[in-house]
Amino acid sequence: MGERIRRNLPLILVLIVIFAALVLVLADRWRRGAFVLGIATILAAGFRMCLPENRIGLLQVRSRAFDVSALALVGGAIVFLSASIDPLGTD
Repeated sequence: MGERIRRNLPLILVLIVIFAALVLVLADRWRRGAFVLGIATILAAGFRMCLPENRIGLLQVRSRAFDVSALALVGGAIVFLSASIDPLGTD
């Protein structure tokens, strides 16, 4: 059991950040929630880029280059869009 948790620790950390983003969205702070979701995606890309194949767990889907580029591109787009939206007097 300990080996399974250790192997999937990067995924667990990413899911914790995604849960924090969900809490922000449910608290009607959707711009901040979207920003945190983008950060979680970039965090997943960083884990995929830096950790060896036997320690990445379920964050490994395709090749390392594809996973890192796709996660970084999507995460960067989410962060950029959430930061560039005009607040219009709200959050």
